Amino acid sequence: MGLLSGALPGGIEDPGFEALLSRIDESPFHPGNRVEVFFRGEDAFVSMLAAVGAASSEILLESYILRDDATGRRFQQSLAAAARRGVAVRVLADALGSFGTRSAFWRQLAADGIQARLFHPLGVPLRFLKFRDHRKILVADRRVAFTGGMNIGDEYGSALLPARLVFRDTHARVEGPAAAEMAAVFREGWLKSGGEPFPLEPVDAVPGPGARVLVLDSRPGRGAREVSAALAATVGASRRRLWITTAYFAPRARVCAVLGGAAARGVDVRLLLPGRSDVAVVRHAGHGFFSTLLDRGVRIFEYEPAILHAKTLVADGRLSVIGSSNLDFRSFERNAECNFAALDTGTGERMEKQFEDDLAQSVEIRAPEWRRRAWPHRLGDAAARRLAPFL
Repeated sequence: MGLLSGALPGGIEDPGFEALLSRIDESPFHPGNRVEVFFRGEDAFVSMLAAVGAASSEILLESYILRDDATGRRFQQSLAAAARRGVAVRVLADALGSFGTRSAFWRQLAADGIQARLFHPLGVPLRFLKFRDHRKILVADRRVAFTGGMNIGDEYGSALLPARLVFRDTHARVEGPAAAEMAAVFREGWLKSGGEPFPLEPVDAVPGPGARVLVLDSRPGRGAREVSAALAATVGASRRRLWITTAYFAPRARVCAVLGGAAARGVDVRLLLPGRSDVAVVRHAGHGFFSTLLDRGVRIFEYEPAILHAKTLVADGRLSVIGSSNLDFRSFERNAECNFAALDTGTGERMEKQFEDDLAQSVEIRAPEWRRRAWPHRLGDAAARRLAPFL
């Protein structure tokens, strides 16, 4: 796919690029969408709660982590109010991600008339333990949809937390035809979790102004190859800039080769990674690939002010990918994930501006200094890199 897209005369701007991604994913870019991007949890949650408050027929909420903290209770109360006014409300959370949420929280949802399910409850069969629902989805009336890196919890924005403990994340709101497809993505996990079926309707994609949006989703056994191929095609089609932010970087070796190949042909390839992580072993696994990437011309930065949890890509200021997929083995082999891919220069400009703002608060990793790091760090990186396929 990278070779095919690399041969397109116009790169990301070429009409053939959109056609190629649509053929890879076997789904269309939906036209006529309005995209809004949030870089702070407080802003995203205000918009999400507004969509819940305005819903008249249906609300679908899916989250890897749904906490029973102040943020979780705000959503619980808003969802309960929707149910009281006759809106069908379905909530799906991952059983492992939401392990710390008390049973009283789920009982209250049921008492409020909300249908709630847990994805792969912990127990038998044990093989289900490794397959998780990592998606973050909200769909209101199949007209407005959200996805990105934000779970439902105080760590994404609370006045009670020190700034250094608030996650820096990215979430997107899409209003338009692409939102209806998100209902189908939700339904897949809902049925897998034993939820009652609900009907789907064909997406009515009427051409019009606005962003063209492709929904890139996957689950174990379906979609991972398509998402990988779509990302490879994006790298191949990039001509000027390829800026990637990811919270957990533990890639396959061929990812380094693909990114290095883009840098070798003159693309400004930059990786923005956490300087502090809530999963330290994954950060060290990523360190095990730094020397290879730096030698191939990829620039690497580590974000310092807070824990970086975003998963985004922006290519040539034209294609933006915002979602839940990290560049790690788990996202492509073990998890259900969901992302928006938006062809829109306005969105691309906002994404590039935020990337530059984040870089201003980051430290660049440079090859000479990196090679002089202390030997315990080197040993830890080497050991963690071997664990990358299991992280």
